[in-house]
Amino acid sequence: MREGIIFFVATLGLAFVSRASLRKPGSHGFYRFFAWECMLGIFVLNMRFWHVVANPTHQLISGLLFSASLLLVLFSLALLQLPGKPDTKRDDVPLLEFEKTTTLVTSGIYRYIRHPMYASLLFLCWGFFFKQPSLVTGVLAVTASGLLVTTARVEEIENIRYFGEEYQKYMKRTKMFVPYII
Repeated sequence: MREGIIFFVATLGLAFVSRASLRKPGSHGFYRFFAWECMLGIFVLNMRFWHVVANPTHQLISGLLFSASLLLVLFSLALLQLPGKPDTKRDDVPLLEFEKTTTLVTSGIYRYIRHPMYASLLFLCWGFFFKQPSLVTGVLAVTASGLLVTTARVEEIENIRYFGEEYQKYMKRTKMFVPYII
């Protein structure tokens, strides 16, 4: 019962944050919302195991993934705010405020990967999964991962539309999520 209430309330919050994107199916935020929902599902299903150490290896993996997630999100948000020069006047309605960058960020972690924030969400998703792996949470994690890849691909189309050839060149010299690999 408690898990259902938490899922419902958190879904309302995510829907509020994503309201502009949900009105524009096909935008990157539209797919991101459903990835967030899958991740929320994993979190809610595993929250009763949060402080239970059933399998120390799973807990270690989970902790490492959470740490990587936190580092990536902190570094990438800082870079989006400083060299990215977000401007609320940028007329891309479904974008969240911090996404409205006016300068292409290619320094720091962005020098190696184009989507550190989605990589952060991937690590967070799998960190939730490893708290207490199961078939259901595995299906949700794989689905969320697929939705995050879709989100990144759609965002790349949007970035090409805004930044043009500069972004296409940037794509050729960087990976999506993991430096030197993918």
